[in-house]
Amino acid sequence: MPARRPARTALAVTAVVLLSATASACGDTGGLRGAGSTPAAAGPVKLWPGLRPAASPAYPYDVATRETVKGVAVPGDDIRKVDPVDVVEAELKAHPADYGPKGTYHATVDRMKECRPGRDRARCPLLEPYYRDLTGDGRPDLTLGFRLYPTNQTGVRVYTVEKHALVQVLADNDAITGVELAGRALIERSPADISGYEYRTTWVWDPGQRAMVFSRDEYLHIGDGRHGRTPSASPSVSPSAPPESPSAPSTPSVSPSASGR
Repeated sequence: MPARRPARTALAVTAVVLLSATASACGDTGGLRGAGSTPAAAGPVKLWPGLRPAASPAYPYDVATRETVKGVAVPGDDIRKVDPVDVVEAELKAHPADYGPKGTYHATVDRMKECRPGRDRARCPLLEPYYRDLTGDGRPDLTLGFRLYPTNQTGVRVYTVEKHALVQVLADNDAITGVELAGRALIERSPADISGYEYRTTWVWDPGQRAMVFSRDEYLHIGDGRHGRTPSASPSVSPSAPPESPSAPSTPSVSPSASGR
């Protein structure tokens, strides 16, 4: 997977503070007061207007992925009735180059066996599933995360239901420290190679491509870290448990990774 390019954004902010005062015993009749001189605004300056535009990107980057999941039924078109374990196992079977004996994530296959009833759930790489409408069709979509052994990466996936079939509309693998759902956007946080900074990548639904597309990549100073709210999740990876629906912007914690990108 190509390394992400950090977005560098320069913001120029000009502020004017207006103060008003009410009448008082001191005889102040109120009104506007100047806050001092305001820096002159500097408009954008176009550099190298004669530069020949690039005809192709510097390197390939998959801004969207879309794939119909084979072998997993959606009872009543209700994505909450789909077993997340079946969904991940379907991916393992469909991509032997990644998960086979010589694949980058080969150890994930054996670890997924621990997600079944009666096994060692502490070794199960699958994280709690979350349900929220990310595609705007009024129905909940499924967001999954699972560790990709033996690497320090985490796979993040989003699924929706179309024409009675389960469709994967986002697939991203990265070293991840957190994932947030903000409205209909999914935001991934990943460690940067400089202490006190992180990458923050935003994915949003694109009706034209029928997939979650990469929309923003930020390189942010976080200091001692930030924490958001945690959305409701189904209590386990078993579809038999009654699911809950998140309704507010949220931040499910994902197992931290030791190294950067």
